[in-house]
Amino acid sequence: MARIISVHEYDLKPGSSAERFEQAIRAAEARGLFELPGLTAHHFVKGVKGARPHTYAAVWIYESREAWERLWGTPEHPREPTEYPEKWRIWEEEFLAPILSGHPDAIRFTAYEELRLGAYRDGVTSVRRR
Repeated sequence: MARIISVHEYDLKPGSSAERFEQAIRAAEARGLFELPGLTAHHFVKGVKGARPHTYAAVWIYESREAWERLWGTPEHPREPTEYPEKWRIWEEEFLAPILSGHPDAIRFTAYEELRLGAYRDGVTSVRRR
């Protein structure tokens, strides 16, 4: 079963500081807002080089496409924001909305389905040495 890895790009509104964004993350984690069924891991990152230096993103890892679709709907029929899990609505409305440059549902994101290649077994990438 392939995992879904969703990358959300965050642009802070002018006047919002990195410290405020990082405090929001810590507060949301303390409240358990990222404890969603099927979400196995999350990572917040800050760009250091490339197209988005000094900006933030989140990487959300779901155990499977089925788990991701139970939360967010299918690509063809996404859930409406009113149907999102309550914890996610709190994250967006109380924590993100005040500090992002736009509405939390208008951020740029991409959900990727993990490729299951032959070298990948049991959650570990094996390296064949010659």
